[in-house]
Amino acid sequence: MKAPENSTDVIVIGGGLVGSLLAIFLARRGHSVRVFERKPDPRQSELPSGRSINLTLCHRGLQALDRVGAGDAVRAVAIPAFGRMVHDEQGGVVFQPYGNNGEALYAITRNQLNRVLLDCAEKEPGVQLFFDYKCREIDFKGPSAVLEKAYTGDLYTFRAAVLFGTDGAHSAVRLQMQRTDRFDFSQEYIQQGYKELTVSAAEVAAWGLERRALHIWPRGRFMLIGFANFDGSATLALHLPFEGANSFASVRNEEDLHALFARHFPDAATHLPNLTGDFFARPVSSMLTVRCFPWVQGRVALVGDAAHAILPSYGQGANAGFEDCSFLDSCLERYGDWDAALDAFQRERKPNADRIADLSLLHFTELRDSVGDPRFLLRKAVERKLEELFPDSFRSLYSLVSFTSLSYVQAVQTAAEQEEIVDRVLDIEGIEERLAQGTADEAIHERVRLSNLGCARRPEEIGHLALSPGARD
Repeated sequence: MKAPENSTDVIVIGGGLVGSLLAIFLARRGHSVRVFERKPDPRQSELPSGRSINLTLCHRGLQALDRVGAGDAVRAVAIPAFGRMVHDEQGGVVFQPYGNNGEALYAITRNQLNRVLLDCAEKEPGVQLFFDYKCREIDFKGPSAVLEKAYTGDLYTFRAAVLFGTDGAHSAVRLQMQRTDRFDFSQEYIQQGYKELTVSAAEVAAWGLERRALHIWPRGRFMLIGFANFDGSATLALHLPFEGANSFASVRNEEDLHALFARHFPDAATHLPNLTGDFFARPVSSMLTVRCFPWVQGRVALVGDAAHAILPSYGQGANAGFEDCSFLDSCLERYGDWDAALDAFQRERKPNADRIADLSLLHFTELRDSVGDPRFLLRKAVERKLEELFPDSFRSLYSLVSFTSLSYVQAVQTAAEQEEIVDRVLDIEGIEERLAQGTADEAIHERVRLSNLGCARRPEEIGHLALSPGARD
């Protein structure tokens, strides 16, 4: 990475995942970066119980980490998941691979990932980390920030040439922007939340829970999701509506809780000896989508969840934020000027942020309602077969989002163009039996030949175009 002609001081408000990575990218360009985080240093303190918040990293997030040499350090403490294990109410389990070529998501706790990135940032010359500083005020003309030191209440004013708000879905920097003229903002909470439950390493072993997969117990309006942890334990996230039947409101006591698990998650219930303690001691986490624009006011810019918080269902929150950092770095490389780079960043990333927000809303319903549906499973089987037979021309929407660098906008467009092909294959007489017997290839080739799939651009080619900062969505 080439250094800018005029190195500048930069302030980053928010020392979480995106703020840590952004600091590394900026330091690599020769900038002096001060990162201010309102919470204590996570390397010296544990998150409150039930707040570990497991997440998954995919190709686009790991690619951003690799650009600054942090990818291997993250992979070293993450667990690869090669597909999802779907658990029905009778105890049956179906494995749904994520791809045909060993593609995997990498599961990791937010706290562990944050620790790794802070370690990497601290090693960068020019990066300074400050914890227990809460943002109170932003001067967009400066720019400058008034920060309050925890425990003492002392106020300090810090100035810089550029200021970034990477302080999450409830961003204090964005709150200041909301008070400016012509700033569009919306937030939407879904009517479900989740609680985290812990499965010890010993119980994971006794259960025989596959560690190299995500686990899903879909039950219509509610579900259970399981993630393997690096220490051998697992974290389960119980997703329930806030109100109504089978909701957080309906689970009033230990009897209600155990009745819910005995009926809907019997295999999990036997491996959660501390179910009651976990459930009633831990908070309910809500989920929301945040949209806003503009992301840039003068030399103050929002990055990551501060600009576009999304539901965790598609596993793209951290990945989209990391891709923000990488894309902004590409804009700086191309333009060499803060104003032009920031303008290109918000103009070209905003449509993609909106698209992954839409996908995450849809995918939440899919995970909860559809992954156990035979029609859904058949469609996914057809998509996997098409990826196997036509690897240069066909990728499912999930694969395009998770395992390529194609922009979110173009991924959706490409998948939409291929929907007709999947529908044509599904119309083949006896396609389910043919797939099961391994005799469907010839019929599929004939249907695909008629639909001219081979004339489509390769996903990798489109992805290459999408990574260029000047490419249009």
